[in-house]
Amino acid sequence: MGIHKYFRSLNELERIIRCPGKFKFEEHSVAAHSWKVVQYAKTLADIEEQNGAVIDWKKLYEITSSHDYGEIFIGDIKTPVKHSSLQLRSLIQQVEEGMIDNFIKEHIPEEFKSIFYQQLREGKDESVEGLILEVADKMDQVYEAFAELQRGNTEKEFVVMYRNALIKIKNIELKCVEYFLTEILPDMVNEETISSIDIRQITEEALAL
Repeated sequence: MGIHKYFRSLNELERIIRCPGKFKFEEHSVAAHSWKVVQYAKTLADIEEQNGAVIDWKKLYEITSSHDYGEIFIGDIKTPVKHSSLQLRSLIQQVEEGMIDNFIKEHIPEEFKSIFYQQLREGKDESVEGLILEVADKMDQVYEAFAELQRGNTEKEFVVMYRNALIKIKNIELKCVEYFLTEILPDMVNEETISSIDIRQITEEALAL
């Protein structure tokens, strides 16, 4: 089958819906999420670069564009479930990485195997690119949850998603995080909302932790 099998598999990311099982005003696919993460990440990386960081742009684009490819095999598992325990998170990651490994072994031509192992690896690490991926990934959770809350969705899961993603972001030591918190987030919170939920209060409480 060769690389054709990989290209065809990308269609599946369009059919995997994020945060399944909850009422949403707007559905988001894993494919759309991945595209947005790339957009966030390249701007975050520009901010880091302006502050003296050296960015490996090839690595950044590889890990951001492919960071959720493994969900083709396991679907979108809700963040609260994934992170309910370190053991569970580790097991999920092992399953995902194992299935990616098997896919590469079975379908990718020998001359490209090492490239695919590199591109589809777990990208979140302590490198500046890995940290930017973490921030960008959580930023999309912030935006998705905020859009639902803003439109009056009172599902508790979106409050939890918004709050936890903000907490995660603020604890990552990057200049782009400072910029997000001081320049971008206030614009978001100041947008008009019809929600009965006090988004500003949730934001302030999350940032105070």
